[in-house]
Amino acid sequence: MIGLKGTLNVIDNSGALLVECVNVLKQKVNNGWGSVGDEIVCVVKRARPVSGQTSASAAKVRQGDVRRAVIVRTRKPVRRPDGRLIRFDDNAAVLLNNKREMLGTRIGGVVSADLRMKGWGKIVSLAPKVV
Repeated sequence: MIGLKGTLNVIDNSGALLVECVNVLKQKVNNGWGSVGDEIVCVVKRARPVSGQTSASAAKVRQGDVRRAVIVRTRKPVRRPDGRLIRFDDNAAVLLNNKREMLGTRIGGVVSADLRMKGWGKIVSLAPKVV
């Protein structure tokens, strides 16, 4: 469960390393807490240093940017329909643009299979491993 001021690692190649949640974008259920597959508004707390040249792999975000993201892993256990509980070692997110498209082009880490059921099939297809 991710709430206000919760920090998440960023596992795409957008240039951000750490983000802080400032709002959970969804219906008024669960009292403002976000789980896997929920969209959030976040602030980039730590980003990769921007290099001098402008290349294709240049950082797309800077520290202090306000962006949207989707939660892909949580420390809080999530119950699957078959009764299993799935828990990860950290909280992680993937950054999005305003059209709900991924900001990065690659994903470096494990993501939850629950994303496919929530309409984030593109993230699942790019991930190296799905649990």
